[in-house]
Amino acid sequence: MAHDIEAFEKKIGFFFHNENLLSEALTHRSYLNENPSWRLPHNERLEFLGDAVLELAVTEFLYEKYPHDDEGRLTSIRAALVNYVALAKAAVEIDMGAFVLMSKGEARDTGKAREVILANAFEALLGALYLDGGYRIAADFIRAHVLNAVDDVVANHLYRDAKSSFQEHAQEHFKITPTYVVLKEEGPDHRKVFTVGVFVGERKVADGQGYSKQEAEVEAAKNGLYVFKEAGNKRV
Repeated sequence: MAHDIEAFEKKIGFFFHNENLLSEALTHRSYLNENPSWRLPHNERLEFLGDAVLELAVTEFLYEKYPHDDEGRLTSIRAALVNYVALAKAAVEIDMGAFVLMSKGEARDTGKAREVILANAFEALLGALYLDGGYRIAADFIRAHVLNAVDDVVANHLYRDAKSSFQEHAQEHFKITPTYVVLKEEGPDHRKVFTVGVFVGERKVADGQGYSKQEAEVEAAKNGLYVFKEAGNKRV
């Protein structure tokens, strides 16, 4: 594990004074189920801390970068930057999947569950960076690996309200107001993952996942818009 830790430190360009913090950040709950003698706890407490650090750093950045934007638009941009899909992408870019300790079953998963694990580990890493190096180190890391996407998000209007757009499409082409249904809830209480389906009438168009029902609804709407686009708005 020590060799892996050093390799990951080189990859992210930061060497920890307390390497146990990094090891903990890279330990998923499922690993402890198969390795109960592992010397460190899982990463959910660090994830909890990292989530707060992330929100503050992104909010601070957007507040300074867009001095004339109102709270609503800034909130939408922030949401587009810190959802689990965006964080999982950031985690992949630093190859976190090769270093996170997880169960054999979780390690084989390549779907959305894997994305959630990587997103959570990324937030745990932010918590570890904050504790070991301080806020500025964590904020600089966030600027390099999360906020590098801000220009694309703003230029391509990726922050726009997907639910409103989906409703407009559904009403225009099907004369029906869409509904959202919670299909599944997974994970610990403080970090529960919701799967929500969006329906036009009785037909499920798409589903989405998120850390809240609202976030999952937005992801479902985004996926539903893609289905509409692929179908040419003819039939769902």
